[in-house]
Amino acid sequence: MNKSIMCLMFAATTLMPLSYAQAAEVEVKWTNPDKYSDIDAGEEHRKHFKERTFKSFEKHFAKLAESLPEGQKLVLDVTNIDLAGDVNHGGMKRIRVVKDIFFPRMEFNYQLLNADSSVIKSEDVSIKDMGFLMHNGLKYRSQSLGYEKEMLDDWFKDTFAE
Repeated sequence: MNKSIMCLMFAATTLMPLSYAQAAEVEVKWTNPDKYSDIDAGEEHRKHFKERTFKSFEKHFAKLAESLPEGQKLVLDVTNIDLAGDVNHGGMKRIRVVKDIFFPRMEFNYQLLNADSSVIKSEDVSIKDMGFLMHNGLKYRSQSLGYEKEMLDDWFKDTFAE
């Protein structure tokens, strides 16, 4: 019995540091969100929709940054968003209609910083996915902002491949 407890304690102390591994820190700024091309809520309250959308993007950026080395910091300043689809203003209900002509776009700048705050990499970014409806393996199919998240995944992979 003592051997079992000793093995469990050893496993817990050996594996515990692995579960607490730090990823790069992420900071997201939203510059002039009232002037973004399309962050229309449809039927939902605009303020709540914006807050939920920004929080979802922030979580996604944090998830992407998990692959960056510990001690680095990714600082993003989002200057424009145009969500996939367009809000139809006709009829009684305002709903988002997704068609290929309403592709997702996003503009931002970023800086990747070292632990000493020196800039490793920075760039002004303008991304769009004109073929967003043609992807057959959309990994975020059942999630809100799935097309935008897929677009950000592609940008991140291309930008931070090394």
